[in-house]
Amino acid sequence: MTKNRMAVAYLNRIIILIFFSLVSFAVLYPLVYVVSAAFAPGNSIASLSIVPFGDGFTLKHFVRLFNDTDYGKWFMNTLIIAISTSLATVLIASLSAYVFSRFTFAFKKSFLMSLLVLQIFPSFVGMIAIYVILLRIGGLDTLWGLVLVYVAGNIPYNTWMVKNYMDTISKNLDEAARIDGAGHFRIFATIILPVARPIITFLGLTSFTGPWMDFIFPKMVLRSVEKQTLALGLFSFVTDKKNEFTTFAAGSLIVAVPFIIFFMLTQKTMITSFGGAAVKE
Repeated sequence: MTKNRMAVAYLNRIIILIFFSLVSFAVLYPLVYVVSAAFAPGNSIASLSIVPFGDGFTLKHFVRLFNDTDYGKWFMNTLIIAISTSLATVLIASLSAYVFSRFTFAFKKSFLMSLLVLQIFPSFVGMIAIYVILLRIGGLDTLWGLVLVYVAGNIPYNTWMVKNYMDTISKNLDEAARIDGAGHFRIFATIILPVARPIITFLGLTSFTGPWMDFIFPKMVLRSVEKQTLALGLFSFVTDKKNEFTTFAAGSLIVAVPFIIFFMLTQKTMITSFGGAAVKE
């Protein structure tokens, strides 16, 4: 009987190992294939070997990106948009969350419900209205107009998220600081923000990620070539008229660099338990 149980347990381990091996292969193979394509000779995806790095190794696609295209300009435009969106979202959402978390005023619940209702509708529902508004205020074909669109879309949900986190921070911290003569802004800047650093870091990362490779809104807002973002520029390599998949793969590989750097700098904060940052009431 014991041998049968051991055999069943061994068989279960084998099945689990095979299952997770297949899942890992399905997840990792596309990533490895794109990396190998970035260094592979040739251009077309049809000419590439299904075996990663089976076609050789070259750096010509990276050289072409920076010498023969406006990749550097696309990268800087996207970086400006993503950083501006992240900073503005963190500032506005954290201030709004602090007000909703710490103050009582008329129509507070109505405002909170309005933010929640606004988040229910997908962003593309208001694309026509967004286009008309940007046209009226001169925001079309500008980086700041695109930042304005992203920040406006980020505020409702992120305000709710940060507000819920701030609700877990003990108000005794506020009262102790107020006894020492601190005002509301000083309490927010020196007490609340340091304690809420995990959620603020998470908010900054997610607000940066959204604009980084978005295609729909840049396609709608930006018109001139010098204002293009990475998504628009890279898409031009794999259209019906062009099939430069290896160059596209090389550009996509560089896109991941800011995320790797950001994660290395903030990994300790990101793994901090959101619930253990302060004493709860």
